[in-house]
Amino acid sequence: MNVLLLGSGGREHALAWKLAQSPLLDSLFAAPGNPGIADHAELVALDVTDHDAVAAFCADKEIALVVIGPEAPLVDGLGDSLRARGIAVFGPDKAPAQLEGSKGFTKDLCARANIPTAGYVRTASAADALAALPGFGLPVVIKADGLAAGKGVIIAETRAEAEEAIADMFGGGFGAAGAEVVIEEFMTGEEASFFALSDGVNVIPFGSAQDHKRVGEGDVGPNTGGMGAYSPAPVLTAALEAEVMDQIIRPTVATLAAEGIPYSGVLFAGLMLTDQGPKLIEYNARFGDPECQVLMMRLEDDLLELLRATAEGKLAGRAAAKLRPGYALTVVMAANGYPAVPQKGGAIGGVAQAEATGARIFHAGTALNDGALVANGGRVLNVTASGTSVTEAQAAAYRAVDTLDFPTGFCRRDIGWREIAREKM
Repeated sequence: MNVLLLGSGGREHALAWKLAQSPLLDSLFAAPGNPGIADHAELVALDVTDHDAVAAFCADKEIALVVIGPEAPLVDGLGDSLRARGIAVFGPDKAPAQLEGSKGFTKDLCARANIPTAGYVRTASAADALAALPGFGLPVVIKADGLAAGKGVIIAETRAEAEEAIADMFGGGFGAAGAEVVIEEFMTGEEASFFALSDGVNVIPFGSAQDHKRVGEGDVGPNTGGMGAYSPAPVLTAALEAEVMDQIIRPTVATLAAEGIPYSGVLFAGLMLTDQGPKLIEYNARFGDPECQVLMMRLEDDLLELLRATAEGKLAGRAAAKLRPGYALTVVMAANGYPAVPQKGGAIGGVAQAEATGARIFHAGTALNDGALVANGGRVLNVTASGTSVTEAQAAAYRAVDTLDFPTGFCRRDIGWREIAREKM
């Protein structure tokens, strides 16, 4: 079968790498892709906001499945447009994609379905938000309602910081994402990520991970799209995973189906493991980045067969996705200046030598300049390795990092530190 993969980041490189291993695959196309994805797919120029052009390409190339990597095309309704033309899609339609596109939508769904989550107020003006603040303690969480590239969340330690965040969001600091603001109680616990596949009715688990959002070692500094991750997350035990499936994932899918907007695709649940049990922080409507990279390193099932079964509504009776034992860990190599203004154009060398150590280098923000590999984004490379423990996987990943020649890049040197500390106990 012919497949079209949409996206250009490390997540999509990991997906392309895994899709290319499927015996079901005839041809893989990627738009726009990146130099790493080009090793597995034919890159094509498509404007994903032009739904007619994407559909025409699918007809011309006899595409049997479109895999939508990033969230923006999902929230824009590309899935609806392609399905209306009879093209199978991995990824939800526009209405259920609001699980990621609108934090208020998700919180309201949680309230309707009795899904455990933080207390909240959804506000449509700065005045409403300020009036709601006294109902929350400190710290308090201020969230831009819409898509904000993973950066629309402020944990305010003081009332002044909360007021500043509200003013910034309603003042346009996060663009259209801040047209509404959700105020939430601050939850205490350890964060973890859980993934599941849904065909609209049936749901199967797809594994767990933990990531590091802060730019600095020790989890300090500004939030980023993610500086590294590892899978699985041992804190998310089998018993807790079952609780998450029963109290969070299945009620979400059942509620959306009952309301006429069935969810088909991957559900990425950001969780807080509190003293009262797992609570939902937020949903993403696509594989995480960089969580996808570590999940793909562990996946033993045929990814294409799984994604096709999801898109065709054929998950009934299936077991959880089969993931190999042990751990995978990925370290993000970012361009200097990230997450503010990353330095683009820096030369990158040593990729082949790094992979010779046994690691896998996924391209996240790269380009070719006269045939030479250069940085072309904030997060540039995902250096990913496996091991029988997080400690071992981390050591393997940093051996590969140290083999790279990327003088205008940097990384955190402590990815996986919490679990490594537990492994030493």
